[in-house]
Amino acid sequence: MRSSAHGLHTEERAVTPPEDEIREGELRDGEPRRLRPIEPRVHGLDAPAVVAVDIGKRFGDRDVVQGLSFEVQRGTIFGIIGPSGGGKTTTIRMLLGVMRPTSGDLRVLGREPHSFRRRDRERLGYMPQQFVLFPELSVMENMGFAASIYGMGFVGRGRRIRRTLELVELWDAKDRPAGLLSGGMQRRLELAATLVHNPEVIFLDEPTAGIDPVLRAKFWEHFRALRDEGRTLIVTTQYVTESEYCDEILVLSDGERLALGTPEEVRHLAMGGEIVTVSGPDLNRHAVAAIRAVDGVQKVTWADSDHLKVTVEDAGQAVPSLLDALHDANIEVDEVSEEHASFDDVFVQLMESQPVKEDHVESHR
Repeated sequence: MRSSAHGLHTEERAVTPPEDEIREGELRDGEPRRLRPIEPRVHGLDAPAVVAVDIGKRFGDRDVVQGLSFEVQRGTIFGIIGPSGGGKTTTIRMLLGVMRPTSGDLRVLGREPHSFRRRDRERLGYMPQQFVLFPELSVMENMGFAASIYGMGFVGRGRRIRRTLELVELWDAKDRPAGLLSGGMQRRLELAATLVHNPEVIFLDEPTAGIDPVLRAKFWEHFRALRDEGRTLIVTTQYVTESEYCDEILVLSDGERLALGTPEEVRHLAMGGEIVTVSGPDLNRHAVAAIRAVDGVQKVTWADSDHLKVTVEDAGQAVPSLLDALHDANIEVDEVSEEHASFDDVFVQLMESQPVKEDHVESHR
């Protein structure tokens, strides 16, 4: 008996679909390589895919995850962002039912994950951090194995495997042993094995870790296409810039929630508002006083001798008001413009706003 890529145990080995079935499933030249859209089969079409209320996980005397509450809406990309050791993987394992929460209430597709039945698990896809397929088997054989553990029959399997491999651009490597693939190709094979059974909810645990920027961008293209077809994606990453690609994000540190919302909402929370940059040769204390008198201005700081950073509630409304105020004060400026804070800056700001803990959890993620 051998552990599979997705934590199941089976005696079955991969079986390559018959050649006649593969030919029958071939796509015509130019046909889009897209997977069948999802039609949810759950307790309510508008119900969230995930509902977590005050969930926590304790190992011994350590709270690795504590007090997490969030919802994941269907047909969205939900990012779980944070540093290594922040609780991301532990959270994913609770969502999958691999670990049972120590506290709180957790529902995925309307059921508690630890009580999932086989047909519930067939609606989920999971891509782990590490390559866990069989290196001695070919790409096609690994795909056959992944399909079999999710209960896919032979009818239509070849068509499905081909479509999925073409989606991740691995069809031409279908006969190559998985152990001889490059690291990036192995990650693509893992993604294909995750998608082969057409899951409704897809869990991706640091899917872009260790791959080059070009392939990372390609992965996110795949993720957006899957979302647009109606799938729900839950993605963990320590690349904070990938927050921009998600519809909603949960920022974790030491197993606790730092922020939850859309990327723009989290940016606004971290920076205390929106940032407007004022630049010009005549900036002085009179300019600062004129800026502070404008409605909606929360803070004014010097970036350098010719630049001021102004924190406002709404940059769209503040920019023309700032221009008018500076003009009325006879202060010449070169530019007044909104500054889009990077998510690196946002994450640093969130981290710095948290109290330092002596008991820092590093051994579990």
